[in-house]
Amino acid sequence: MTTIKHHLALVHDRIHAACSAAGRDPARVRLLAVSKTFGAQAVIEAALAGQRDFGENYIAEGVEKILALRRWQIEEALRTGAPSPALRWHCIGPVQSNKTRLVAEHFDWVQSVDRLKIAQRLSAQRPPELAPLQVCLQVNIDGGANKSGLAPQEVQALAQEVAQLPRLVLRGLMAIPEPAPDFVAACALHASARTLFDEINAAGVLAAPMDTLSLGMTADLEAAIHAGSTMVRVGSAIFGRRG
Repeated sequence: MTTIKHHLALVHDRIHAACSAAGRDPARVRLLAVSKTFGAQAVIEAALAGQRDFGENYIAEGVEKILALRRWQIEEALRTGAPSPALRWHCIGPVQSNKTRLVAEHFDWVQSVDRLKIAQRLSAQRPPELAPLQVCLQVNIDGGANKSGLAPQEVQALAQEVAQLPRLVLRGLMAIPEPAPDFVAACALHASARTLFDEINAAGVLAAPMDTLSLGMTADLEAAIHAGSTMVRVGSAIFGRRG
């Protein structure tokens, strides 16, 4: 058993235990492996262990790995005679206007949309032969001064506009609150994002309800799952500490 395979199993154990404690179905919580700063070989090890969703914060680095993994998949398919498993790539870092084309052409998801201009560029630059880009709006749920994201009161208006763009599918909300001092405080922070998510869906202003709430990382995934997260973003618990 490789180290990454072992670590993935431990993270899945944590997810199952957290879901059990919260009375939730573990199948409703997706694991996003955050592979930023780790090379393509680490991603290959995770993919061989069954991981399918990968998150990248840095766009150029992410595109380099996406292309490397595509080459690996082609080589594996030729070697084994069987199709390689599909991988899903999530951009979870800030997106500037000069990088929207790279994101639109290579990623499957963008979880960090917080401006209409960026969403419009992503929609216009998404190649027609690819499936629509799956999008989450990033919310600065606790008002952190150094955090990207929309203020909670801005989210519904942008959600309505993004949902109408032709090459995007609005899937939900993503938040990265400041670290909390304890489990109860972390649950409260994540619960505020869940409340906003539920309020927008209940308002009936979207043609289709959102289904993704991306909350929780290595340190606080249990609290996020308790609050209702449907996707946890885990890096160091899978790949190790970053240098």
